[in-house]
Amino acid sequence: MLPKRRWAMVVLISLGGVLVGLGLFTFSYGEGLSYFSNDPESCMNCHIMRDQFDSWNHSSHKAFATCNDCHTPHNFAEKYFVKSRNGFNHSFAFTFNTYPDNIQIKEFNADVVQQNCVDCHEDLVSLIYHDDDRSCVTCHGNVGHRRN
Repeated sequence: MLPKRRWAMVVLISLGGVLVGLGLFTFSYGEGLSYFSNDPESCMNCHIMRDQFDSWNHSSHKAFATCNDCHTPHNFAEKYFVKSRNGFNHSFAFTFNTYPDNIQIKEFNADVVQQNCVDCHEDLVSLIYHDDDRSCVTCHGNVGHRRN
């Protein structure tokens, strides 16, 4: 018979193994590696994103920008921080069915999009845009996706 301390270690290691195994299975089943790409098709791994993909697919930005160009920072470290943060939040929401039917961008991600609008269109907005101004999508809300 194992002493109590070793028994506790066996249980903890077993639970850890189960959690790691479930995490790897979920990552694999959810095609997690595809999210490291720049392919807009990867965003449709979740069926709820179909409308966003379709509206982008018919937008003026399709020829110039992928999902990552607008929805993740252009700096490498920040880009993968945002991808990790959103990946966790999206996985949690889809696993526990806590997302609304009509998904809406959250403030954190809207700020990322705003910064990317200004970065990409700096030559057009440099004389008129100030950090305290309204967001670009206030007037240009249907550029990347149509509004519902």
